[in-house]
Amino acid sequence: MPDFSYLAAVRESYDTVASDYFEKVKSPAELDPLSRGMLNVFAEVVRTAGLGPVADLGCGPGKVTAYLAERQVPVFGMDLSPAMIELARSAHPNLRFSVGSMTSLPIENDSLGGILAHYSTHHTPPTLLPVVFGEFHRTLAPGGCLMLAGHVGAGQHLRPTQAYGGHPVSYESYLLPPDRNAELLKQAGFVLTARLVEEPRGEAERTFATFLAHKPERS
Repeated sequence: MPDFSYLAAVRESYDTVASDYFEKVKSPAELDPLSRGMLNVFAEVVRTAGLGPVADLGCGPGKVTAYLAERQVPVFGMDLSPAMIELARSAHPNLRFSVGSMTSLPIENDSLGGILAHYSTHHTPPTLLPVVFGEFHRTLAPGGCLMLAGHVGAGQHLRPTQAYGGHPVSYESYLLPPDRNAELLKQAGFVLTARLVEEPRGEAERTFATFLAHKPERS
């Protein structure tokens, strides 16, 4: 039986930092051109395909959810943190947000046209990523698109004690090599269509990677 006890630390930590996170984390319009461009590509792909609603999983206060909605994507947000969802609902009352976990999505099989996991899977222990990616695959419609973006590295296991204004946190982070992320996506049944690795520069201290993948059509 998988051990999902880490979720409590993630939930509590993001409930604690929610207000400062909302103030400090950039909106999509403020991202670097490459990161913003990948979001725009994802928005165009899922909007054009028209296979169903898009889930922004780990949506935080809903900034990226709203960015997609502005681009005519039928999107809703889900996050583990009730405090984050409260902020999202307050900031974007016209959009739908709910509390939920990527480890067990309250979503029907084959029902989503797209999934965005934007800097939201790095707290998942690597041994449990197959569970999360399996849920992504289960809920995506055949032909549906997944965009996975986040921190990558050489297998580092980080244990910060403070974040976002000095608030105490107890979550942990795992920075896997890009090739390992790609391998896990393939093992979950996805077909990779693109990947972008952004090396550290300017204020960025870490390497970032974005993956676009799709669930194959049924034969």
